Amino acid sequence: MIPLNDPLDRDLVLEIPTDIQSIEGAVDYVMSHCISCVEQARRLNLNFRVGLTEALSNAMLYGNGRDPSKNVVVEVGVHEGALRAKIRDQGVGFDPDTVPDPTLPENLARPCGRGLFLMRELLDEVSYNEQGNEVTLVLRLDSAVTLEGGAQA
Repeated sequence: MIPLNDPLDRDLVLEIPTDIQSIEGAVDYVMSHCISCVEQARRLNLNFRVGLTEALSNAMLYGNGRDPSKNVVVEVGVHEGALRAKIRDQGVGFDPDTVPDPTLPENLARPCGRGLFLMRELLDEVSYNEQGNEVTLVLRLDSAVTLEGGAQA
């Protein structure tokens, strides 16, 4: 994991190798840099942690196709009362609207779509870039939260 410095428009930027073993450490690293999070601990430790884990897993497994020569970039910041994370892989992208709804009876036994479903259910906003190789996760915060060394909402 390589922390990158670019204080102009983001608070924390990581470049993570495509290795599913690195996901837990990357998520822990992001969470450890969120200070003043006591009031938000439940939503951050469940909603944001699970959403970020799912996004990283999808980026590595599907976006980068488990290719260890590719990386995933994570940008996290607290702005305008919300914790935002952008996760970008080096894959060709996809159309999230084509992923089957895992809650429909005909899809219950199929493994695909569960991660996207979890992200949509746990976070306040989930959006993708036009190419489909970057997802933005947004968790609205009730009070000011600061990332260590970053801006305050």
